[in-house]
Amino acid sequence: MPETTHRIAWGDVLLTALAPTIWGSTYIVTTELLPPDRPFTAALLRTLPAGLLLVLWCRQAPALRDGAGWARLLLLAALNIGFFQALLFVAAYRLPGGVAAVVGAIGPLLMMGLTWAVDHRRPPALAMAAGALGVAGMAALLLSPGAAWDMVGVVAALTGTVCMAFGTFLARRWQSGGLPVLAFTGWQLLAGGAMLLPVAWAVDPPLPALTAMQVAGYAYLSIAGALLAYALWFRGVARLPSVAVSSLGLLSPVAAVLLGWALLGQALRGTSLVGVVVVLASILAVQWAMARQAPVAPAA
Repeated sequence: MPETTHRIAWGDVLLTALAPTIWGSTYIVTTELLPPDRPFTAALLRTLPAGLLLVLWCRQAPALRDGAGWARLLLLAALNIGFFQALLFVAAYRLPGGVAAVVGAIGPLLMMGLTWAVDHRRPPALAMAAGALGVAGMAALLLSPGAAWDMVGVVAALTGTVCMAFGTFLARRWQSGGLPVLAFTGWQLLAGGAMLLPVAWAVDPPLPALTAMQVAGYAYLSIAGALLAYALWFRGVARLPSVAVSSLGLLSPVAAVLLGWALLGQALRGTSLVGVVVVLASILAVQWAMARQAPVAPAA
């Protein structure tokens, strides 16, 4: 069913914005606290414990009575959790935070294209222009002096962005299988983490004896970066237009850049600073454009 377009509540926008802001800290936590070269293990330890906690807490199973319903849940788990988190950590290990998240700028434009092509709802012109502005801001960050990147990391970040865009779009269309947001989030995290388990076992080297800081890093990524952030994200998916939710994903690279500047002394001036300002302007413009769009009833 095509999504209903609602008036935007700015409180919902602010709560949803916390999720990509938290995800922006993934890069600095990964590079500064975690053992090196274990991206799939990091993705597994972020998602599976959080999924188990939420499923046990909610004690609600999805009301899926046919194979198609389970296939939808597993596809959402793969796109939003399994593929996205694995690719996110591959990029985080190979790229600086701001550069790793830079290709996420295509997310809002991709979401607008999906909404237009599948739901036959043309996004407001201001939203499309703001999405293009976000790409320009991300390009300014990418092309800033001293930016370091490699093709494997860029391809991983780009593919992860595409997976998350499709997952967000489908999660809004398919709703939650009769589950409240927390249970819906928990089952996706649990299924996505289970998908990551054999990959981490086969590809990554075993974990060494972990220090207290490394344990704290994994705990932060699971509790804040998965349990809290995904609950807020899927809450926003249920309450806001998909385009508005997707544009908030641009806060992830902004948070990564600002954390690198504040905690690691990375330069933030000239082109990089302009890029951050342009991205923030793009996010606000998309939210404003979607808030002004008239609500429509869902199609039969």
